[in-house]
Amino acid sequence: NPALITIVTYPFLFGMMYGDMGHGSIWLMFALFLCSISAKVRGTPLEGLNLARFFLLLMGIMATYCGFIYNEWFAFPTFFFDSCFNRERDVW
Repeated sequence: NPALITIVTYPFLFGMMYGDMGHGSIWLMFALFLCSISAKVRGTPLEGLNLARFFLLLMGIMATYCGFIYNEWFAFPTFFFDSCFNRERDVW
């Protein structure tokens, strides 16, 4: 049964694929909201999201982390790190 391997590796692969600090932080805040209201949701139609709250939390953390590594905020480049490329040779 590959479910355990999938549960462990999917959030990181999601973060690599979806890596954006802005969108990842929205996922992260939504998952934190779900974690904070988990007791109030029992017995309501939102109980299905209650089962996936920690999975969504990991997905948000990984997307935010990979977005930080990719230097992207809502598809706009940020410059937290200097580039590895030599810009003196670039001819524009």
